[in-house]
Amino acid sequence: MENTWGNGSESFEMIAKTFMGLENVLAEELTQLGANDIQTGRRMVSFTGNKEMLYRANFQLHTAIRILKPIAHFKARSAEDMYDEVKKIDWSKYIGKGKTFSVDSVVYSEEFRNSRFVTYKVKDAIVDQFRERTGDRPNISVTNPDIRLNIHIAEDKATLSLDSSGESLHRRGYRQETREAPLNEVLAAGMILMTGWRGETDFIDPMCGSGTLPIEAALIARNISPGVFRKEFAFEKWPDYDQELFDEIYNDDSQERDFEHHIYGYDNDMKAVNTANLNVRAAGLSKDITISMQDFKDFTQPQEKSIIVMNPPYGERISTPNLLGTYKMIGERLKHAFGGNNAWVLSYREECFEQIGLKPSIKIPLYNGSLECEFRKYAMFEGKMKEFREEGGIVKTEDEKKAMAEKHRFKKNREFKQRLTDEEENEEGDIRSFKFHSFEKNYLGERKGDERERISRRFSRDDDRRKHFDRDDDRRGGKRFDRKGKGFDRGSKGFDRGSKGFDKRKKNFDNDED
Repeated sequence: MENTWGNGSESFEMIAKTFMGLENVLAEELTQLGANDIQTGRRMVSFTGNKEMLYRANFQLHTAIRILKPIAHFKARSAEDMYDEVKKIDWSKYIGKGKTFSVDSVVYSEEFRNSRFVTYKVKDAIVDQFRERTGDRPNISVTNPDIRLNIHIAEDKATLSLDSSGESLHRRGYRQETREAPLNEVLAAGMILMTGWRGETDFIDPMCGSGTLPIEAALIARNISPGVFRKEFAFEKWPDYDQELFDEIYNDDSQERDFEHHIYGYDNDMKAVNTANLNVRAAGLSKDITISMQDFKDFTQPQEKSIIVMNPPYGERISTPNLLGTYKMIGERLKHAFGGNNAWVLSYREECFEQIGLKPSIKIPLYNGSLECEFRKYAMFEGKMKEFREEGGIVKTEDEKKAMAEKHRFKKNREFKQRLTDEEENEEGDIRSFKFHSFEKNYLGERKGDERERISRRFSRDDDRRKHFDRDDDRRGGKRFDRKGKGFDRGSKGFDRGSKGFDKRKKNFDNDED
């Protein structure tokens, strides 16, 4: 069944994609956003809402990778079936004359084993329809299309959707530089939300790297929409785009709140500290976050009530000379210098967790890229657990118990890891963007020809951004983002995306590929 664009108040189906293990967190976010008919699936949450909900989902959700708007559901038992079903859709309603489009394919099927083949068949059906009806064909653009399409095939069930996000929503826009194996922003936000922390205490990341966890924590504590840093969303190129509505959403800071505590990030590498500080300043969060150089072995008991959330090396992408010794030190510091508080640790290897030497009160399975990790909570209460419980202490909340139940689902779906490794062309869930070495290669300009020039332009733009986007002293002092005129003026200086700085309407910077 096919849907048209509809009007702004009409409700329609949407799909929010996420990483495996974050589905319930995303569903909770959508509930708070006011979405209807919320149903969780595997690496996705479906829901319904109107055009405003679609804009808000892209702009405000912390744990979504992309928001899709399905336009057709059909069964495809062969390539011919798929071609015929796609060709039945009136594509003139979605792809205007002179507009470009692209197709991303996600395939889990015995019949369709190659996602690239599926992409070609969908493109052929669309192009052939235009050629037969008008004599012209729309152009295909991989880097910066006007319309992005997504087809998902599970055995013989196919869903064809409009991609409203564009590049993955984990690319917030505040990162100026990264260190080796940076934590994905969506995963970092999901980890923090899983802990239940919303800014009630101090927050500590003792191995902060490029500062992703502290920055995401500040956004959550202040209830700042993560989309505020992005240059654009794919829906801004749709024929029914309502600029006034989106400007209203963008400029509404009524839900932002004060943060009475503080966030601390530490690292024993000065380059990481400098990188993290650069990113914190770019996000305009220096008042809420302090990044310092300190080895966790020198960590002392914090004076204020705190939570630790950390992502130590696994020995995969990042290692240390004595990996197991590092985890033993983590356990020692938590035991002797973090009493009365909760600590959360994400890691991959069971032998590393064993070295911590403490009994976790909860274990939640999470994927960091293709690695099936665990996110473990350590309740560092004084005395014995029995006495702690008798005094009203809570080791596991109801939400944490629910998250623990996900472990069984992970055990049942072991093929996920295998598929992720084998199907290099399958862009499912933007997980491939988690192969950090490839992202860093692309971002740092290890491409040739025009790509090198484009990256050079991007970094010169980042220099310009740093001049205009210094909101540390006055980030909430003035108007927000006047998208029609002055640009991103969220303080008295601000990030001018209009007349100065980053003019996304006058300059056409290509998006990085997902």
